[in-house]
Amino acid sequence: MRVLAAFDKFKGTADAASLCAAVVETAEAAGHIGVALPLADGGEGTVQAFGGANQTTTVTGPLGEPVDAAWRYENGVAVIEMAEAAGLVLAGGAEGNDPVNATTRGVGELIAAAASNGATQIIVGVGGSATTDGGAGAIEALESTRLEGIDLVVACDVKTHFVDAAQVFGPQKGASPAQVQDLTERLRQLEASYHQNHGVDVSAIPGSGAAGGLAGGLAALGARLVDGFELIADQCGLADHIRTADLVVTGEGQFDQTSLEGKVVGGVIDRCAELHTDVLVIAGAVASGYESDTVLSLASEVGLAHALHQPIDALVAVLAEHLAAV
Repeated sequence: MRVLAAFDKFKGTADAASLCAAVVETAEAAGHIGVALPLADGGEGTVQAFGGANQTTTVTGPLGEPVDAAWRYENGVAVIEMAEAAGLVLAGGAEGNDPVNATTRGVGELIAAAASNGATQIIVGVGGSATTDGGAGAIEALESTRLEGIDLVVACDVKTHFVDAAQVFGPQKGASPAQVQDLTERLRQLEASYHQNHGVDVSAIPGSGAAGGLAGGLAALGARLVDGFELIADQCGLADHIRTADLVVTGEGQFDQTSLEGKVVGGVIDRCAELHTDVLVIAGAVASGYESDTVLSLASEVGLAHALHQPIDALVAVLAEHLAAV
């Protein structure tokens, strides 16, 4: 049997590449053929899905400190994760973040570095941000950078509109209710400024609120906003891999209704249905009512503590048992 591992990350516990490698090893130990295909939706793991980082640039971090940001450049195409320059993890999580002053300046500096390298296409994955500056910091950093002739693509993992970014994501980044109101007003002002100065109505663009409005700010500079999963799935040849597989194993940290609404796992499930290929979902945890013979919860199978602290071992144990029963 040919087993395709097409995982997103288990956020905070295991990256997609490690999960896929574990599935391949387990499949091969059971006498099958394993194929690894790490995936992402525009958030963390986007660079890895394109082949991994091969560049590092020191840029301004979310709280103003220098950080070494890894990115990828090959054959004129640059792939950047904004989380490498302005991520919430870099800011110390919600507790350590300054949600009002956190800046995307470092993302602009990464884009500038890619442009100076000769990139003709720059893909920016925008998940995992510490910021709600509407992309103002990135735009300021790009003032002297020529973007003409460069296809600037923003890989979005949400459909949130620009002004809604503060209310939807601000609390996750440590913003108090009063700060959310202030951030919302700042986004309104930026929205008007982008319309006036760049002729772009970011309010009309789904996904413009991604990364605290960074996506909208880059759209004002001419960027295209696209569905992150669709972009990566096409780049990785997901459909062709599914066609040649007998079983696809996918998963993420938490499987629930949102998993079926634009996330990696839902996209993989949809493509497997279209191509009549069996799919098995193994998630860290599964919301009530969603577990089944083909949707397994590591927390239920091996216990929550084991699933959280040793997700790879838990995945191997659950998959090996499943394959033995096939």
